[in-house]
Amino acid sequence: MKLQFWSFDVIFAMVIFGFAITILAFVWYSINNQFSLSYGYSAGSMQLEAQALANRLLTPGNPASWSSLVSINNPLSWSNISIGLLGSNGQLSMQKLSTLESMANANYQATKQAMGVSYDYYIVVNYQGIKFGIGANPYTNRALSIYVVNKPIIINNVPSTMQVMVWTNTSFGVE
Repeated sequence: MKLQFWSFDVIFAMVIFGFAITILAFVWYSINNQFSLSYGYSAGSMQLEAQALANRLLTPGNPASWSSLVSINNPLSWSNISIGLLGSNGQLSMQKLSTLESMANANYQATKQAMGVSYDYYIVVNYQGIKFGIGANPYTNRALSIYVVNKPIIINNVPSTMQVMVWTNTSFGVE
């Protein structure tokens, strides 16, 4: 009789242990899956946004003469334009680049909206060994995630490069 009693205890303990392991595995799988989906989606959207911004900047914009139509101190005048940096000759326009830099210095948040980005951005143009940046520098703002797109450009018939960075200082983890 004692042997049967002991075997029921072992069977009961094994059922409880198995149930606890099943719950732990389910919770672990659920959290891991949420983290993977959250990280993958955010990183993927950041990558797509950086690519789209870089491609948009390598157009003339809409209208093509947008830099002469905007008022630097009036972000409302930025709402009906599409920012592109190419001039009529297919090269990067220094006037458009200068206008975008002035817009970013005047109201960075409004330029994010005008360029259609939800993350922070930083554009670095390397022209004849001189690098100048437009936007918020991720390295001085403690960025946690940065996605960089490098594009070859031509300025005044000189081959140059442009880096478009989209960054955030928030984590992609489960919140």
